[in-house]
Amino acid sequence: MLILGIETSCDDTGAAIVADGRTILSNVVSSQIEAHAKFGGVVPEIASRKHLENILPVIERALEQAGVSLSQIDAVAVTCGPGLMGSLLVGVSLAKSLAYAATKPLIGVDHLQAHLAALELGHSRPAFPYLGLVVSGGHSNLYLVSGHDSRRQLGQTRDDAVGEAFDKVAKALGLGYPGGPVIDKLARRSGNPRAVDFPRAWLEKDSLDFSFSGLKTAVWQHIKKEREIQGPRLSPASMAEIAAGFQAAVVDVLVGKTIKAAQRQRLNRIAISGGVACNSELRKRLHEACLAHGFEFYHPSPRLCTDNAAMVAAAGYFQRSRSQAPPYSAIDAYATQPPVPK
Repeated sequence: MLILGIETSCDDTGAAIVADGRTILSNVVSSQIEAHAKFGGVVPEIASRKHLENILPVIERALEQAGVSLSQIDAVAVTCGPGLMGSLLVGVSLAKSLAYAATKPLIGVDHLQAHLAALELGHSRPAFPYLGLVVSGGHSNLYLVSGHDSRRQLGQTRDDAVGEAFDKVAKALGLGYPGGPVIDKLARRSGNPRAVDFPRAWLEKDSLDFSFSGLKTAVWQHIKKEREIQGPRLSPASMAEIAAGFQAAVVDVLVGKTIKAAQRQRLNRIAISGGVACNSELRKRLHEACLAHGFEFYHPSPRLCTDNAAMVAAAGYFQRSRSQAPPYSAIDAYATQPPVPK
């Protein structure tokens, strides 16, 4: 079964052709980083307009690279949410038009489910059930994943998502956008991630939720004090120590709560996905923790961690395999995540 996946939840325009939920025939992504970099983050209005410009050429390239025509596609899968409403509406509207014109089934895909489905596209994939950590610019969620369409939320962020915190700290340091990769790189220059000991928000004793707003504020306050001493431009060593200290605080909490959740649920498989899953320190530390506890550890390749349409097509395939596609009128965009059972 060939699925055309379409992804426009934030600032990346993606289209992909995936066969049988696991074989990527094409995976085209058009990034908007350059358009948003000068603002230090994604501007929703600009993102929507860029999607309008890019979406048809991206789909055409995906079909061309896969060597198939729209008539050979078995279904169209599109991200419906959560995400930026304007961006989502571009993808959903275009997907409905294509599916209707080609008389193909249309599958609405949840963005977080798509990130979990990215794990199906690698050479090694976790068996169900497993503990899934989805971390990105907009999401920080822990799930008990018991099937392709079955996940139970165990924890979530109460304020900033972890990727958002990376972006805001990078902006405070004058490092540009996106913040995750540049902080990861800068942190590796510091020999001591504990040189600046930032707070860890563990919340209540049994909580599996996350909170990064207090950490972000602590970093801002530290930067302000350092600039009072050093001047507007901090030394490279000081910036590296701040980046390393911030990253260590984030990773400590993510790893600690993920292991705690797996132990509580009696799971021995842990998987991580989402854009922040590209962070080298997080992957290293979580892998080490899994080895120490005898757990299996899984993660997609970096190109499948960030937003892409291959993961949307994979999720769409598994949905289509289990049930009939709903009518086009039943599929619509939504900006916030619908409640997930606890």
